[in-house]
Amino acid sequence: MTEKTEREKMLSGELYDANAPELVSARRRARSLYRRFNATDDEDEQLAILCDLLGRMGAGVSINPPFYVDYGSNIYLGDCVYMNLGCTILDCAEVRIGDNVMIGPNVQIYSATHPVEAVLRIAGPELAKPITIEENVWIGGGAIICPGVTIGRNTTIGAGAVVTKNIPPNVVAAGNPASVIRVLGVIA
Repeated sequence: MTEKTEREKMLSGELYDANAPELVSARRRARSLYRRFNATDDEDEQLAILCDLLGRMGAGVSINPPFYVDYGSNIYLGDCVYMNLGCTILDCAEVRIGDNVMIGPNVQIYSATHPVEAVLRIAGPELAKPITIEENVWIGGGAIICPGVTIGRNTTIGAGAVVTKNIPPNVVAAGNPASVIRVLGVIA
């Protein structure tokens, strides 16, 4: 049996060494790509860069620069995803965003986390937990989506919310920590 690579550990939610050469190289590649994306106004060039950067990019995706990622390759976007200015996605684990999702300016999506035990955290290994944002979600500006969270379909997340736990479908959630403040009618 072969030992897992640090990337495999990262994607499976195990402690991993973020300074492993393969991960450092992947982050450098992503940084080079998103810097090019952020520097150009040419929409065809931006599209080509995003196709190279992201794990999947559905049809009709629109991302306004600046846009920042850790790896990019762990981000999977459905169709008709819109991201406004200044979005940051730390995609140490998979970040899956469904169809028809609207993401406001300066939204932060963090799959990266660290051990809570100080001794282990100081030793340096990191953790990551996947994030899923289901279809037809709207995330208001300045919201923060924390590691391991799923946001259910047809849900609205209020501006400035800090989403620390799963949010069910068909609701409005807001606050810090985000909680359900309204149940919405179900969309077929």
